[in-house]
Amino acid sequence: MTDHASQQPHPPHPSRPPSAAQDSLRLVAWETTRNCNLSCVHCRASATQGPYSGELDTPEAYRLLDQIAEVAKPIVILTGGEPLLRPDIFEVAAYGDRLGLRMVMAPNGTLITDEIAQKLAAVGIKRLSISLDGASAETHDEFRKVPGAFAGALRGVERIKRAGIAFQVNTTVTQLNLAQIPKIQQLAVELGAVAHHIFLLVPTGRGKYIVEQAIDADAYERTLNWFYEQRGKTPLELKATCAPHYYRILRQRSAQEGRSVSFQTHGLDAVTRGCLGGIGFCFISHTGDVQPCGFLGTICGNVRQASFAEIWKHSDIFTALRDYGRLEGKCGGCEFKRVCGGCRARAFEATGNYLAEEPLCSYLPHSPC
Repeated sequence: MTDHASQQPHPPHPSRPPSAAQDSLRLVAWETTRNCNLSCVHCRASATQGPYSGELDTPEAYRLLDQIAEVAKPIVILTGGEPLLRPDIFEVAAYGDRLGLRMVMAPNGTLITDEIAQKLAAVGIKRLSISLDGASAETHDEFRKVPGAFAGALRGVERIKRAGIAFQVNTTVTQLNLAQIPKIQQLAVELGAVAHHIFLLVPTGRGKYIVEQAIDADAYERTLNWFYEQRGKTPLELKATCAPHYYRILRQRSAQEGRSVSFQTHGLDAVTRGCLGGIGFCFISHTGDVQPCGFLGTICGNVRQASFAEIWKHSDIFTALRDYGRLEGKCGGCEFKRVCGGCRARAFEATGNYLAEEPLCSYLPHSPC
């Protein structure tokens, strides 16, 4: 991966996301179950074989989807655990589809049979994300802690393709697989994925126990610069998640190249923001707790006690996250705070304060803190 210093030319007025309402809901990730057939080393939920008590039942699931649809028509990510272990998952997905929500799912791939793939297509699942955390079984299975997980994921991919469902590859980047990221991306191309999304490790759940395997700030910067350089070199849609610095780097590199950042030149990357937690995105746990994201465990309310709309619109935590002027430390004084914002979950894990500065950023702002 190419090395680039963090202190690069920067535009005097960094491009901003669109001036829509600060609480415009775009994405909801719902942990439909915490039950899982794998025991991944970086799992934010520390999920394993259940059963888990207190999960939203079918009527509660329908009510939740009704309430989400009343606020907006976002993408709803059915996640887990392993969502295919939820007995009513097909009925829930179909219900959301009928409401006009864009229903997608994040299984690990190992449980997908041809029959399941056909059912997923029939109930309106628009895209599946399959995580590949290694370019080989050795690395991926070490992450997943189950022999055969890599082979199972690849079999699942082939069945997804036969059912005609688009899929993307997700990869959590750590020291264990950092050198393999280019190979994983090439594997995604060869498999026929439509996108590659990289996730930078956030040390929550079991991820706390491998925090020493997280990459440092300099490697983080190099990785995101390499990821930027893949634009135009691959047919894949590329997205960096839990890596808000990418949206600073995109603007720095574009300025260096003498290009402005716009939807025409950079697609959705030009009109989105790094950390969307509580701004355009939220997470709902298996028991109904609403959080800014799955890695930031600050509970904003519970859908069993208040409506989703009430929580989304009026939570004190969401309100604070939407006010960029409340960011602290160098994030608060950074000229890129509207397009980056720092990872609020990493700030919280490091300091106990979700508004503190991002601890894994080497950039020094040009604005006074």
